[in-house]
Amino acid sequence: MPTLEIITIGTELLLGEITDTNSTYLARTLRDHGIDIYRIITIGDNPGRIASTVSEALKRAEIVITTGGLGPTVDDPTRQAVAEATGHPLIFKQHLWDQIQQRFKLYGVTPTENNRRQAFIPEGAIPIFNPVGTAPCFILEVKDSCVISLPGVPQEMETILHESVIPFLSNKFILKSQIIKATVLHAASMGESVIDETIADLEQKTNPTVGLLAHPGQVDIRITAKAASEYQAMNLIKPVEEELLRRLGENIFGKDEETLENVICQALNQRNLSFGVLEFGLDGSFISRVRLGQPDQIDTHILDSPPSGEEALEDILTSFRKSAQWDTGFGVSLIINEEIKVYLSYQDSQTHKSTTRAYGGPPGYAQLWAQNIGLDFLRRNLQNLSATGK
Repeated sequence: MPTLEIITIGTELLLGEITDTNSTYLARTLRDHGIDIYRIITIGDNPGRIASTVSEALKRAEIVITTGGLGPTVDDPTRQAVAEATGHPLIFKQHLWDQIQQRFKLYGVTPTENNRRQAFIPEGAIPIFNPVGTAPCFILEVKDSCVISLPGVPQEMETILHESVIPFLSNKFILKSQIIKATVLHAASMGESVIDETIADLEQKTNPTVGLLAHPGQVDIRITAKAASEYQAMNLIKPVEEELLRRLGENIFGKDEETLENVICQALNQRNLSFGVLEFGLDGSFISRVRLGQPDQIDTHILDSPPSGEEALEDILTSFRKSAQWDTGFGVSLIINEEIKVYLSYQDSQTHKSTTRAYGGPPGYAQLWAQNIGLDFLRRNLQNLSATGK
């Protein structure tokens, strides 16, 4: 199985001015073609640092993919950096310059002299045609490894990846001898450390591997398997997934693309319940999430002042529910003072449940934590309602 390092290039990425989506797309796509991703590195528009990074990556990985820095301006240094890292000087390719001029002609524009820089690629490199942009790309084979330099524009990168890069890699490395598949289970209202203690032995496995990723109020458990086929990979994943479900029980609310709000909407639809939500301190964010998929079927209200506690929230919810004749009602109130806490209250025709949860994490994540804790409290009560047939 070949190994890969991804280098995303651009000072704007380092400064947080734009979000790097290229490395995520490359990793997910090439993972499914049986390539091991070892590192993802972001570096600014500095030729010396890029050259050093490429040189080091080639010592560790068989495939090095760069994105960005192939434009015509002085601060587009990838071509020169790859040339320096590999000892292959840049040479001018007339046919690339012809392609660039033809592309500009289609746009009704005449290229400037600095666009001519894009027709220089490292000596011995294989040019890659860019059908959706003006920047030529290239593949440079270095002994048994290769450097592949792609544009930073996501649409261009993705098109070239599928049309040119994957066919090249499939031929060079005979891909698909192994594939990598992953399944992600989502748990809520259970801390990362508690989950880790509960499944520690499963996290020691080598194939499939099990890993945790914590979010405020939610933990993702990823199961990743390598196998010769998708069928074999899923057969490796299945018993581990079943064991995780057995150990973590109702703390697991979904897998892969499923979200808390999806699960809640399904439960409401199955029971055909009228439903109302009260919110305070969340700037409408809880309401926005719970309304996904049911924008016209949920009655919502943002409270003008904070309830003094969970009992006060329950009293307000009772009043609203009686007046509006909701089958089911839910209230959430985030309080940020010396301590951060959230009051939660749930009601249906048979059940009144309220609770208070405290938060000790970064204040900037308090709203997301309260959303997830609130949605999970609602999910669990709706599941109990469905289970009892009320």
